Amino acid sequence: MEIKFGLISADSHAAFHRDDFTSRMSARKWGDRIPHVSRKKDESKAVDGWSIYGQPPRGDVCNCPAVMGDPFPTWPKVWEEVPALAFDPKERLKALDVDGVDAEVLFPNPPGGSYYEYGDAEFELACVRTYNDILAEWRRASDRYLPLVALPLLSEPQAVAAEIERAVTNGHRGVNVPGKMPKALPHIAAPHWYPVWEVCEKLNVPIHFHGSANLDTAASAKKWSGYSVRQAHSAATSTSAVTPAQIIPHFVFSGITERFPRLKIVFAEAGIGGLNYVIAACDHEWETRRLWTHGLATRPSEAVRRQMFVNFWFEAEGIKLRDDIGVDNIMWESDFPHVASYYPRSWHEVERVLDGVSAADRRKLLYENAMKVYDIEATVRISETPSAAV
Repeated sequence: MEIKFGLISADSHAAFHRDDFTSRMSARKWGDRIPHVSRKKDESKAVDGWSIYGQPPRGDVCNCPAVMGDPFPTWPKVWEEVPALAFDPKERLKALDVDGVDAEVLFPNPPGGSYYEYGDAEFELACVRTYNDILAEWRRASDRYLPLVALPLLSEPQAVAAEIERAVTNGHRGVNVPGKMPKALPHIAAPHWYPVWEVCEKLNVPIHFHGSANLDTAASAKKWSGYSVRQAHSAATSTSAVTPAQIIPHFVFSGITERFPRLKIVFAEAGIGGLNYVIAACDHEWETRRLWTHGLATRPSEAVRRQMFVNFWFEAEGIKLRDDIGVDNIMWESDFPHVASYYPRSWHEVERVLDGVSAADRRKLLYENAMKVYDIEATVRISETPSAAV
């Protein structure tokens, strides 16, 4: 890879072609259970969504308002309105160049990256393997794509670990994990999941908790019927700032960070300002309850700074706390092509948020930290100044 702009997104979202799953999964075996685009019924206008496991289509056909043009924000209603910039990896490289972004970590988009909710372990595994194979093709199209592994959580932990190894061999650079495991499965801190953390540590690929990470944060507020669609989205997204505070204590106080000291953990699309509180709170608990006598020899703040990372994109106030959090623990994110993305003017916002930040810290925040976290081998040859990419 070549770093020519000096900007890596640690959180973007791949989009999928309507034929991605149907062209790869066995129609004879799975039939209409295969994820596919279908027309919704009882709509006054034509609206498409993704049908999975034979259920009625739901959600957006593609979450890509950043590339839909004016009026903003607009979401495609039918498949034919989805721009190739969202789902075609070769076309999407043009968008990266326009925005001045060297590479991007790829999280899911409709039809999603998890399929455990149908309670069918064999189906989940087939979908997850297909999902991972699709993004492996993105990686083969360009090393500027850093896909994350989707996990077959209903399978045995050893099988989950095996899928991680298979996907990483095919180019994936990390793993996407829910903060709340499916019903009837062990808690995320349970030894049941140790084989998953072990293989991630061995392969040097970080695990990721994205947004709310499937947690029920402020669920009553999120589901209030008085919100408009946009208000509900804003209320739900804003609460993601507390995701690290819900997950970090479990990883620290369960002893996972002690047992797996080289396991890297990334919190994407959850901001950075909330990290100071959870660091202080965990240190306070560790000290007052003398948890080093319970086998937790490492001070929580040391464990967090050793192996946990957060992302920013709009949070100028959070950047002022960078030395308290650890300037080596923060990465930039785009969220492309979602509504929060500043595409195609990401550099304009970078300059606003990093106003007054030293050149050395800028390099770390914008691409050097990401290169370390994702073990990226690259030649840094920045040919355009940030202002040229604005």
